[in-house]
Amino acid sequence: MQFGIFTVGDVTTDPTNGTTPTEHERIKAMVRIALKAEEVGLDVFATGEHHNPPFVPSSPTTMLGYIAAQTSKIVLSTSTTLITTNDPVKIAEDFAMLQHLADGRVDLMMGRGNTGPVYPWFGQDIRQGIPLAIENYALLRKLWREDVVDWEGKFRTPLQGFTSTPRPLDGVPPFVWHGSIRSPEIAEQAAYYGDGFFANHIFWPTSHFQQLISFYRQRFEHYGHGAADQAIVGLGGQAFIRPKSQDARNEFRPYFDNAPVYGHGPSLEEFTDQTPLTVGSPQEVIDKTLTFREHFGDYQRQLFLMDHAGLPLKTVLEQLDLLGEQVIPVLRKELDSLRPAHVPEAPTHESLKAALV
Repeated sequence: MQFGIFTVGDVTTDPTNGTTPTEHERIKAMVRIALKAEEVGLDVFATGEHHNPPFVPSSPTTMLGYIAAQTSKIVLSTSTTLITTNDPVKIAEDFAMLQHLADGRVDLMMGRGNTGPVYPWFGQDIRQGIPLAIENYALLRKLWREDVVDWEGKFRTPLQGFTSTPRPLDGVPPFVWHGSIRSPEIAEQAAYYGDGFFANHIFWPTSHFQQLISFYRQRFEHYGHGAADQAIVGLGGQAFIRPKSQDARNEFRPYFDNAPVYGHGPSLEEFTDQTPLTVGSPQEVIDKTLTFREHFGDYQRQLFLMDHAGLPLKTVLEQLDLLGEQVIPVLRKELDSLRPAHVPEAPTHESLKAALV
């Protein structure tokens, strides 16, 4: 079982004091958070990809390459790589290069993103989102698995005798997760290729994601990749932790109430009741996260969103201490003890390399 954090890289005003970090400060904070994640024993750090304010991570592989040079264990990933608006050739090159720099500690999550204007900014039509995701990913797989590629599709110029460089490290392409919050077509795509499916269920009720994950598992088995319970599933989550529950709620409430993504809507209590958000003690985070297995079955990766809504860096680092020291060890022990022997762990570069032998 892998545990980690993901960031969306928002630049948000701290509602408790009115201060707003600069883009430079926020970028440096994200790097510090990634280093802290490795320090406290987490397995994965993932960054989103955005091309509009108030977000800063427009170049994930640049950031991850910089982090790779300062870490040695943690897996570096994305919480969205925009398969619809990025050229598959550039994705193939960038992530293969990152693989080499990080000695294989790399995977990525494909997604369409949730910012409509990004499509015309990169010369695409949002109405073609699903077809773009399907065609571009098919080309990306081909580029990573064939040394010389001939290709003709609908959305880009043809390729003739093209070789993407560098080639994937050890001949093993990065493992791919497909992220979705609403689209069965993306779950189908993940199942067809035997890739991972990541349900970032941070906003919608559990029942919605149960349907998506169940569909993915059924189709994974249909395509002959293994039994349904062997499908590779990742989940998102959110937490704010303090030793005492009431202290956590009192401290986090102004951030929740003013957050650009869910502020000014349901109350903190309503939101924590209906979504994976947990605001409370380490034990409360443990208890709620353990219910994910009851809802979705055994799964391979759990990522938490910890640095959003204007939380200051000092507070985020304190959160990571609590997560790494008091929450993850218990979750790891409990979930690993419950996972049947036939259910695989999350794929890594080494495990994928060994499977080729």
